This record gives sequence, structure tokens and C-alpha cells, in this order.
Amino acid sequence: MFEMLSYDFMQRAFIAGLFIATLASISGTFVVLKRYSLMSETLAHSALVGVAVGLVAGYNPLWVAVVVSILSAWLIEYLRSSFSIYSDAVLSIMLSGSLALAVIIVSLGGAFNNSLFSYLFGSILSVSDTDVYTIVVFGSISLAFLLLFSKELYFIAYDEEVAKTSGIKVKFLNFLLVTVVAIIIALSIRVVGSLLIGALMVIPTVAALQYRVGFRNTMFIALFFALFSVIFGMSLSYYFSLPSGATIVLSVIAIFIISLVINRK
Repeated sequence: MFEMLSYDFMQRAFIAGLFIATLASISGTFVVLKRYSLMSETLAHSALVGVAVGLVAGYNPLWVAVVVSILSAWLIEYLRSSFSIYSDAVLSIMLSGSLALAVIIVSLGGAFNNSLFSYLFGSILSVSDTDVYTIVVFGSISLAFLLLFSKELYFIAYDEEVAKTSGIKVKFLNFLLVTVVAIIIALSIRVVGSLLIGALMVIPTVAALQYRVGFRNTMFIALFFALFSVIFGMSLSYYFSLPSGATIVLSVIAIFIISLVINRK
């Protein structure tokens, strides 16, 4: 354990990974309770469009991914709230469209290389000091908003109509939540990958819900599961030369299976 932490790239990877695990698990609690689990996958594919644009145009892919992901989140929430379209249908349309657009951009620009591959599946070697600073700064801002409006967000997730009649600004908070989730996902694709970040956001919460211990304790359990998965997955990745994102996701899936077995009654 201490041996791998002697390397700078592993130190950066652990800092970024643990911070992302914290952000993903806390935001994932609200996402799962709102029946918005597909949102993470959809925004991950939208972020991939930003990565493709950044690679082809020569801009920083991470920054472009954040912008595109936020715009996609706003469009999803607008379509959901302003038109009579089911949430899962909107997410499915956006997911398919984003993936198709990303493939076309990459194909036209000839940018399908190792850089894009690392954004698809995550790579600990690709995390730079700049990436770590960006994740910590913008992740901290996102986390602050989540914690500041946690009670209201939980109320909305529990019953949106009752929240409206209680005077809570439901529309504003819904847009705030999807914006925060979009930022977290865009920041996460360096470590976990756009194809796998949805699992880190959803599965720890679903595993924690099996214990039926209330909202706050569920959030803490999901946080513990996510942090443990990152530490265990990163360790496996280092010692067995495995992809970091895949090992993290398999670790959290194993925790989910164990939680199901423990709480099968």
C-alpha cells in the first residue's frame, strides 16, 4: 500500500479518486431517490461529446466536457419539466443522441486514440496536477451546494408535488441538482471513465439502501462503500496492471452483491 503511494501519479490518482467517490456517492443518493439513475449514464455520454470536441479542436477536453455536460443537463431538465415526456424517455433519447454525436465527431476528426480511450474507461496515469486541482476546486463547490440544500433536495426526491405546495423552489433546485451532477460526472471521467462513472454514482447508494437505515445513514454507508471501492480498486489496478475504472466498478458491484445477500430477508 505504502509502496504505490510513493509514486506521484498514484498520489494524484488516490486524491482524485477519493474526492470523486465522495461527490458521486452523495449526489448519487439524491439521483437514485428521484428515480434518475439513468441521468448519470446520459450525462457521461454527453461529457464524452465534450471530450471529443476538445480533442479534435485542441482545447482542454476536461473543460469542454464540463460545459457540454452542464448544457445537456439543463436541456434534459427543460424537456422533462416543460413537455409531457417521461423522464426515462428523455434520458434515453439524450443518451443515444450524445453517443452518436460523439462517435461522428471523433470519426470526422480522427481523434480515436489513447487519449480518448482513457476518457472512455478511465486511466490513473492520465490524471495530472491540473486535473486534481480542477476536481478539488469545482468538486468542493458542487459538494457545498449539495450539503447546503440537502434537506430540500431530499424533500423533492420524496414527493415533488408536496414540496411545491410547501413553497420550496422545486424547479430551481432540480436545475441545481442536475447541474451539480453534470459537473461531478464531467470531472470524474478522467479516473473512472465515461462508460463507468454511472456505476460509481448509483451502485453504492443502491447497496446502502438494502440496509434500510434512513436517509442520512444511507448516505454515509454509500459514501463508505464508494471510498472503499476506490481504494480497493486502485490497489488491484496497481498490483495487477488492470484498468482503474473497471476494477473500481467491479469492487462496488461486489459490495452490492454482498449487501443483497446480507439483507436478503
